[in-house]
Amino acid sequence: MPDLTKIHYRIIIKVMGVFLMIIAIMMWLGLIFSYVYNEPDKQALILSGVITFISGFVLFTFNKKVDYELINKRDGFVIVSLTWVVISLFGTLPFLLSGTIDNFTDAFFETMSGFTTTGSSVITDVEVVSKGILYWRSMTQWIGGMGIIVLSLAIMPILGIGGMQLFIAEMPGPTKDKLHPRITETAKRLWGIYVMLTFIQFLLLMAGGMNIFESVCHSFTTMASGGFSTRNDSVVSFSPYIQYVITIFMLLTGISFVLHYYTLQFRLKKVWESEELKTYLAIIGGATLFIMVLLLLTTSNKPEAAFRDALFQTVSIVTTTGFMSSDYMFWQPFLWFFILMLMFTGGCAGSTAGGIKIVRHLILFKNSRLELRRLIHPNAIIPVKLNGKAIPESAIYNVLAFFIIYILIFVFSSLFMTIIGLDFETAIGSVASSLGNVGPGLKNTGPALNYAFIPVSGKWLLAVLMLLGRLELFTVLALISKAFWRF
Repeated sequence: MPDLTKIHYRIIIKVMGVFLMIIAIMMWLGLIFSYVYNEPDKQALILSGVITFISGFVLFTFNKKVDYELINKRDGFVIVSLTWVVISLFGTLPFLLSGTIDNFTDAFFETMSGFTTTGSSVITDVEVVSKGILYWRSMTQWIGGMGIIVLSLAIMPILGIGGMQLFIAEMPGPTKDKLHPRITETAKRLWGIYVMLTFIQFLLLMAGGMNIFESVCHSFTTMASGGFSTRNDSVVSFSPYIQYVITIFMLLTGISFVLHYYTLQFRLKKVWESEELKTYLAIIGGATLFIMVLLLLTTSNKPEAAFRDALFQTVSIVTTTGFMSSDYMFWQPFLWFFILMLMFTGGCAGSTAGGIKIVRHLILFKNSRLELRRLIHPNAIIPVKLNGKAIPESAIYNVLAFFIIYILIFVFSSLFMTIIGLDFETAIGSVASSLGNVGPGLKNTGPALNYAFIPVSGKWLLAVLMLLGRLELFTVLALISKAFWRF
C-alpha cells in the first residue's frame, strides 16, 4: 500500500525528468519549419532542446531506482503543480535564446499562458516572429490542452503504476469519468481522440486555403482551447469558411472528451443524457442569439456577418479559446459586461476548456433551488441530482467552496491590479481572463491588444492566476496549506 503520510521526492524528481525530455523533443519538432522556411531560429531551438533534454535526463538517471508503487495522492498534487512551473521555466528558452522576447518575466508569462492554454500574449507583433518559435508557441498550448500528465501516461506505461493520482490532480472538473479500468488506457483513448480531431481540423483548414504552417498552428491552438494565432488580428482576416471551421472545433473542444468517446462508440443515448452538454449548448445558443440581435440593432453588419461574429465570439469566450473574429471592444459597452459574464462560465468538465465549468454552475443552481424547497419542507430529504443520479454532499461542498474561493481570488486580484495602476475595466478583464484561461480581457487587454504594458508585478500575478485556473484552484492551493505538509 502507498504511504499516504510521506512525500516521495525522488519519484517526483524522476517524473520531472521524464516531462522535460518530452518537452525537449517537442521543441525540436519546430526545426522542421525552421529549415523549410530557412528561419534564423534553428540554433535557439536546438540549444533549448539540448539544455532541456540533458536536464531531464540527469534528473531521470540520478533517480533510476525508485518504486512507482509508492506514489500517492500527495505526490500527485506536488508533481502536477510543479510540472507546470518547471516546464514553463524551460519553455522560456526558445523565446529568450532567439531574442523573440528580451526579458525573463515576459518569456515566463508567454510560456505559462501557452501551457495553461490561456492565450494572453506580450508579443506585440507576432507576424515578424520566426516560424519555428511560433510553432513552439502553438505547441505549448497543444501540449497543455490535454495535459502533459495525460500525455506521459499515454506514452509511458511505466507511469501508469500509481498514475491515477496524477490524473485526478490534473483533469479538470469535479468528476472524473474513466473510459477504461487502467489509467494508461484511458489516457491513450483521450489523446487518440485529441490527435484525431486535430488532424481533421488541419485537413479542413487546408481545404479552405490556409497554408500548412498556419493550419498546423491554428489546429493546435483551437483543439487546446488556447487561442494563440500566427496573425496580429487573430482570425479576422481569414475567410468565413475558415472562421466557421474554427468555430465548430472550438465548440467540440468545450465538450467532455468522454462524450466524444461515447459518440465514436455510437452510445448516443449516454451523450444526450448529459445535462451539462444540454446546458452548454443552450448557453451558447442563447448568448449567440442575444448578441446577434444587438449587433443587428446597433451596427451596420449584415445578418450573416452578425450571426458569424456573435457565434464565433460566444464560442470563443465560453470555451476559453480566445480567438477573435471581431473586436468586441467596438461593440456596445453593455456587451462588454455580457462578455465578462461569459468568461465565468467555462466549458464542460473533461474538456480542454478552462473556466469554472458548466457542471459546477448546474450543481450550484440545483442546490440553490433545493434549498428554497427545503425552506418550505424542512423535514424533506431531497437530494441534488445530475443526469438522474444523486450527487454526494461532499461534491456539493466542493463546488460551493470552489465558487467562494474563485470569487475571492477574482476580487482581491482585481483590487491589486487597480493598485498598480490599471483602470477598473482593464483590471477586472485581465483577472477574469487569466483565472478563467480565456486570453483576451477588456479595454486595454481586449482581443485586438495584448498584455505587454502591464507592470512586472501584474504579469507575475496573472501568471499565477493562469496556473490556478488551469489546475482549478485546489491542486495548487493544497500545497500552501499547513495540513498538506503535516506528516
